[in-house]
Amino acid sequence: MTTGVDLPLDLRVVRGPARGSRVRLEKALRGAIRSGRLPAGARLPPSRALAADLGLARNTVAEAYAQLVAEGWLTARQGSGTAVADDLPAARPPAPAEVAAREPARLSLRPGAPDVAAFPRAAWLAASRKALDRAPAEAFGYGDPQGRPELRAALTDYLARVRGVTTTPDRVVVCGGFVQAMDLLARVLAGRAEAVLALEPYGLPVVPRIAGAHRLGTTVLDADDDGVDPEPLVTRDGRRGGPHGAVLVSPAHQFPLGSALSPDRRRTLLAWARRTDSMIIEDDYDGEFRYDRQPVAALQGLDPDRVVYLGTASKSLAPALRLAWMVLPEPLVGPVLAAKELADRLSPTLEQLTLAELITEGGYDRQVRARRLAYRRRRDRLVEALARRHPRLPVTGLDAGLHLVVGLPSRVSEAEAVEAGRRHGVDLDGLDHYRLTGSSSLLPGPVASRPPALVVGYGTPPEHGFTRAVARLLATLDAVAG
Repeated sequence: MTTGVDLPLDLRVVRGPARGSRVRLEKALRGAIRSGRLPAGARLPPSRALAADLGLARNTVAEAYAQLVAEGWLTARQGSGTAVADDLPAARPPAPAEVAAREPARLSLRPGAPDVAAFPRAAWLAASRKALDRAPAEAFGYGDPQGRPELRAALTDYLARVRGVTTTPDRVVVCGGFVQAMDLLARVLAGRAEAVLALEPYGLPVVPRIAGAHRLGTTVLDADDDGVDPEPLVTRDGRRGGPHGAVLVSPAHQFPLGSALSPDRRRTLLAWARRTDSMIIEDDYDGEFRYDRQPVAALQGLDPDRVVYLGTASKSLAPALRLAWMVLPEPLVGPVLAAKELADRLSPTLEQLTLAELITEGGYDRQVRARRLAYRRRRDRLVEALARRHPRLPVTGLDAGLHLVVGLPSRVSEAEAVEAGRRHGVDLDGLDHYRLTGSSSLLPGPVASRPPALVVGYGTPPEHGFTRAVARLLATLDAVAG
């Protein structure tokens, strides 16, 4: 029996008004079976998993399965799940256009995204209704570019409790994601004389582009198992003096290498910022997801006047919400808000009110706890599969977050591995894709690249597709690593 099948359903057909959704799902399943896209013996996802992926009630999926079992299209056995019946007539030969359409959709193991099928629709809808009932009329106007006071107050309490962030609502600015936050900060930094943004050796490629768009110079530091090494900043500024500008770091879980900034380097970085009147930008992109070690509190709590804290709902809920937040030193609030008014005056108000309600009534905490458990299980399954099939490949960065790094044999290039992944139906990223380069010559020499590796994001696939995604990754590694 085939297992872990990725259902080739047209979601535009399945989704729609709640009434009739079961009939649409039945029709989509019959069509997939008739055309051969769902072959005999193919095992279907559990009703709970498919319901979550399609945004339907679990009973709707269960009733559709039961109807197709009654009609003979499917079989259901205790302990074996639901599968396509073995004794159906052979599917008709597909037309060429159908062959192209039925090519197995590539699953993604690229990092940076959560399982969006796990978005808490019911909890979000309930919180949205409560928020709308309680919202004052003025909430539907243009509003404050700093963000709704309800959300800023909720974030102040939540971040203090969960991440050790020290702030007040008047120092919180709501924005449309990490990219907008960095764009606003780059605008402010670019106004400082000779300011330069120091970066970790690996990170999001968009950051140097943002800096370049504002004619802000960048320089790159090295990193190891203790996180980014600030010593070149200390040496350079001790020799030449003067403000350096800012440094962007991910101290709790470096992206994508996975290391945490050591206590000694935290102290060194903070001392440098105080001495040179510089800024530390802390990207706490996945701070809630810790598995094998105690949570590392935010760097911001050690010096709220020198650290800009960046957080987001993109990993805990969904990127589509476009909700992120900055916790700023008091002198930066005015300049950042002035920049935000020019860039994008208002963050989505209804989403802010809903998130504030979700945090206040505890739904956000429940979502984070549930996803932390789910992602830990995924990580364990992935690590176990890699250890069985490719025990000689090093696996690092696995004690936190939504991704890990899988080393490749030195004879295999990352480009070869990524292309092999495409052939096996899985999208992957090589580590070098995230290697950053600077535009300033303040620090000597480029940072050396690391051995070839893949950055594997295990949070991205829907639950029913995760087993298949791992199988495709293993097949890819079989092809390139032997």
